[in-house]
Amino acid sequence: MDDHTRDPSVAPPLGDPTGWNTAEGADGTGGGYWEHATLRRATEHGVRLFNAGAYHESHDCFEDEWYNYGSGTAESAFLHGMVQVAAGAYKHVDFENDDGMRSLFETALQYLHGVPDDFYGVDLDDIRERLRAALRDPAAIDGWRIRLDGARPGAYPADYAYAEALEQGP
Repeated sequence: MDDHTRDPSVAPPLGDPTGWNTAEGADGTGGGYWEHATLRRATEHGVRLFNAGAYHESHDCFEDEWYNYGSGTAESAFLHGMVQVAAGAYKHVDFENDDGMRSLFETALQYLHGVPDDFYGVDLDDIRERLRAALRDPAAIDGWRIRLDGARPGAYPADYAYAEALEQGP
């Protein structure tokens, strides 16, 4: 676990997804911990913003966290794939550019290939299925909401504030 991706304030999941370590916490308190809590936080914000149709902001959440990981890691592949998912939805919905969406979704499928289906609570099997459907018919993503911890959560004001803080930088 990298020091720069630790954050004990990130809440535990509902369930036991890949990325959640059920062993004693790094602080010795027990109860488990996220291997990369900042990845989980970015994922929660990114998924909720995506589900609210804020694709650009969702993209920013995944992209900012992606810079924490080297190439060749599952974390990097997941985040890069989710960047492509959000960008593809943005192309389809905001610009009606289905060729651009398809290109981004094809790349997303490559990045997400081999990443565990429940990575950090995200239902990647459902995402891959929806991306394949959208390659055939772009309308397959209309109204689509990503599943996180078994639910399809919408955005809160805190999600928008998180994304806005990313744009403003440190």
